[in-house]
Amino acid sequence: MNVLINVFVALHILGIAALFGGFLTQVKAMRAGTARMIPAMLHGALTMLVTGMALVGLNQAEGATVDNVKIGVKLALLVVILGLVYVKRDDERVGTGAFATVGALTAANVFIATLWT
Repeated sequence: MNVLINVFVALHILGIAALFGGFLTQVKAMRAGTARMIPAMLHGALTMLVTGMALVGLNQAEGATVDNVKIGVKLALLVVILGLVYVKRDDERVGTGAFATVGALTAANVFIATLWT
């Protein structure tokens, strides 16, 4: 079970990397007002959602305690991120505010995951 949990942790980190990496590749375009939500951002957010749910289930099945408030906050942030990316995925240009929000919420999600104990 430990190996399976570690595989899902690795996949979760790859999802975060795809989402945040997609954001970082568009920062220069964001400054010029031509940023767009690239497919890697959508796929990364979906990967985070699926692997995050799997991790919660696997950890609970193993008998580990899960901080439901922390998971709820992370899920709420991810739902907002996923909503923004999904709705704006076909737009040729995304507003700076919406695009910056995705990056800020993604960074916040990482900090919550690592610093909230």
